Parts: sequence; structure tokens; C-alpha cells
Amino acid sequence: MYEIDPTRTDLIEEFDQNPAGPHSPELALVVNRLRLMPMEERTIIICTKRGVEWTLAKMPTVRGAKLEFYDDLVFDDYYAATKKVFRMRWQAVTGVAPV
Repeated sequence: MYEIDPTRTDLIEEFDQNPAGPHSPELALVVNRLRLMPMEERTIIICTKRGVEWTLAKMPTVRGAKLEFYDDLVFDDYYAATKKVFRMRWQAVTGVAPV
């Protein structure tokens, strides 16, 4: 499995500049790695008001169990939510909080 170098903050900056892509080959590897993290560590984006509000939630470990919403992580911009999820997953995988 691809190992993320936590010192590669240039990849975080690249993601911030264009979260929807297209991404460089290295950033694409990082994004794919972050998508494959264990369910119990996976943070996702839920649209709570169609096209207006997005809230972050933690995936349940058991199919059919309820999502655990982060009430303090509500966004009115989808890409801001995407950037926050990227950072949370980065930290979960690397153990290093991105700046």
C-alpha cells in the first residue's frame, strides 16, 4: 500500500488549490490511499441541506449502524468540507496534523 510522506506539505497545498482535480500523479496516489483507510477511521461528507449545507460524519464500523455526526463541522461550501476531510484523513493515516 502507498505510504504517504507527511513532510510533503506541497501535496496538501496542491489539493487546497484544486480539490476537485485533476491532480498530479503523486497527489492522486495520496487521494486514493486516503480513500482506502479503515472504515472506523473514515470521515465522510454528508449533504444535510441540499446544495447549501454539508456536515462531516464518521463512518460506522458495522453496516446499517448510524453515522456519528460532527456537529461542530458544518460547512456552507462543499470544497471547504472536502479540504477538511482531506486533512482529517491525512492526520489519521500519517499521524501528523497538516498545517
